[in-house]
Order: sequence, then structure tokens, then C-alpha cells
Amino acid sequence: MQNIISLQAITKHYRMGQIIIKALNGIDINIKSNEYVALMGPSGSGKSTLMNMLGCLDTPTSGNYILNNQAVAQLTQDQLAEIRNREIGFVFQTFNLLPRLSALENVALPLIYSGMGKRKRNDRSKEMLSAVGLGDRTDHKPNEMSGGQRQRVAIARALVNRPSIILADEPTGNLDSKTSDEIIKIFADIHAQGNTVIMVTHEEEVAQHAHRIIRLKDGLVDSDENIK
Repeated sequence: MQNIISLQAITKHYRMGQIIIKALNGIDINIKSNEYVALMGPSGSGKSTLMNMLGCLDTPTSGNYILNNQAVAQLTQDQLAEIRNREIGFVFQTFNLLPRLSALENVALPLIYSGMGKRKRNDRSKEMLSAVGLGDRTDHKPNEMSGGQRQRVAIARALVNRPSIILADEPTGNLDSKTSDEIIKIFADIHAQGNTVIMVTHEEEVAQHAHRIIRLKDGLVDSDENIK
């Protein structure tokens, strides 16, 4: 199976006044299509920076990022935006839902950017909400839902463009253990349907549901093991 993601000698340095912060110090990682990977590491290890890099939200100081056989550095801002919308679904710890929009409207947002007509948008969004168990909550706003329900809306939004890659940053971080288990089950289902899933987590129990764990330390890969 071919690599969907290839990171080659990736560094990321930030300047803060006179100080240079070295967030990533030469990362080499290959991820194949339909892998389920957990990214772990202590605070400051570089995992959030790496996640932003994988999601084309940030660019490396040096090194190459090949995404689906395309060199990311050679893409224009418009092409990057299109890839983020079409190829990558994002799930965040804080859900990032728009409070004034209903669940259906929140899920439909990526489809607006891709130019899909309203009826088709609504049909696809309802389908995705049903897939995460919220078919009866389409008209509810975020403040009318529990944390677990909001995260399900966020997952439905991430899936609505049928991306090949799902990036999840601490998706269970704000949830109780029972709700976390339900969300982890959804990610297992997403992976089973053929998606590549990459999840940042600091919870060992959550990471054990992945098939591979990459541990970062001081901006480097500390260990990389297949566990299933």
C-alpha cells in the first residue's frame, strides 16, 4: 500500500524576539493509506506543530512534505485551501462549531466552500449526522447539545466532504470516560470504512485503540511502533 503522507527531514523553528524555538528538529514519518495512527508526547514535544503541518495549516522551515504524491511546498495558497477542504477532515478538542448555526448548518459548511447546491448539501449533511447517531438533532444549536453530541457534529462535519484523511487533535480531551469511549468507537468505524486516521492524544488508553503509536520528544520521533 502506498504512502499517503511522507515527511522528510521536517523542521519547524519559530522566532520569539531574540529566541528561536525549535518545535520540530528533523522528522521523518511515512503513513500509508488507511492507517490508524496515534501521535503522543509530552507538552512541548512538537505534536501540535506536527498536526498543523500534516493538515497544511503550517509550513515547515525545511524538509519536504509529500501528500498524496504532491509536494505541498509547491502548492499555491488556493491549492492548499482546496486540499484542506477536499482531502483532510479536522476534528478539534474544542469542537470549533459556530454557535448560531444548527447542527445541520455546521456540518454543511465545508460543502458551501466546495460549491455544492443547497439541497444536495442538506441531504449529505443529514446523512453524516445520521452516521454519527444524531439524525434527530439536525436543528439543534451547539448550546442545546452535550459535549459528546457536539463532538459528533464536529466529526460529521469532518467527514462531510468524504476526505481520505481525518486529523483529530485531542478529540476526547473535554469528554467524560463514557462519552470518550463512544467517540473512540466512531473513529474505529471511520477507519474501518477506509479512512486514514491520525489522532493526537495524551491519553495512553485512547492511543491503544490506534494500530500504530508515534511518540515525539523534543521535536524528534522518540519511538514508532505498530501495536496491531
